[in-house]
Amino acid sequence: MGRLIVSAHMTTDMVIDPMEEWFRPDLAMADGLAQLSAADAIILGRGTYEKLADFWPKSDDEWAQLINPMPKHVASRTLKEPLTWNAQLLGADLAADVAALKKRYSGDLILYGIGELANYLAHQNLVDEVRFWIHPYIWGDGVRPFHAGELPLRLRLISATTYASGMVRLAYQPTAG
Repeated sequence: MGRLIVSAHMTTDMVIDPMEEWFRPDLAMADGLAQLSAADAIILGRGTYEKLADFWPKSDDEWAQLINPMPKHVASRTLKEPLTWNAQLLGADLAADVAALKKRYSGDLILYGIGELANYLAHQNLVDEVRFWIHPYIWGDGVRPFHAGELPLRLRLISATTYASGMVRLAYQPTAG
């Protein structure tokens, strides 16, 4: 049975968007590639899917070689099939569809993005791990993780990795109560 891992890059003050100014993928490249290599599929919300589907098919680096052929499952109220970039829509019952994906895949399912979809799936007890990749920047205004949906969400720290660049990856397990 697969595990659902929510993975998000953010600044030290927890800003997740806009990423264009502060995001540096080279800060923890080996671990990011390892995370993607361990995944069997990707789950995305509509906005994240649209941004990534516009960028990755045009690239041919080692990240693109992993992410482009990987199956993607997209939650959207507005998109219609067929989707591009090896993607398909999840149905109206997201919880049931994601539970079925976890049974279908033996490797990890990576959910990139940490807004409404991640919040919903965490509160449905479908998220096995949340990874915050914290970049050494104070950004100020911006969108914060789990910004839409039901709160609070209690987390238990399961690991912390510090990189020479100053970036930190914190891995948490959602817990009840």
